[in-house]
Amino acid sequence: MAEGSKRISTVDDVVGIVQDMRLLDREQLRAIYLNARHNVIGWEIISQGTLTASLAHPREIFKGAILASAAGVILVHNHPSGDPSPSEEDIRLTSRIKQAGVILGIELLDHCIIAENGSYSFKTSRQI
Repeated sequence: MAEGSKRISTVDDVVGIVQDMRLLDREQLRAIYLNARHNVIGWEIISQGTLTASLAHPREIFKGAILASAAGVILVHNHPSGDPSPSEEDIRLTSRIKQAGVILGIELLDHCIIAENGSYSFKTSRQI
């Protein structure tokens, strides 16, 4: 994706970028990197998991963000079960990533969960 090619303003913008994740049969975690104007400057797959889990550590997420000189990050992962509701592990991961972002000066703008039956946004749900 070219620098500045897509501005992210809403969760629908995020969902539009990652539609392919709805039908994956394994959990996958992606990071979307944004500049200060919330234009996408890059993205990457952080981890490929199992049917019910995808492991991630802040260092894997923020390495790409630092290399891209990102001002913000949006995390996106899928739930192959079809239910976009966050698990306890999703909530813990989001909290850890938010804290790490504060320390690094790279804001976690949202964490979205994509599933066949809808999507969930931590930002929209006021959990970020």
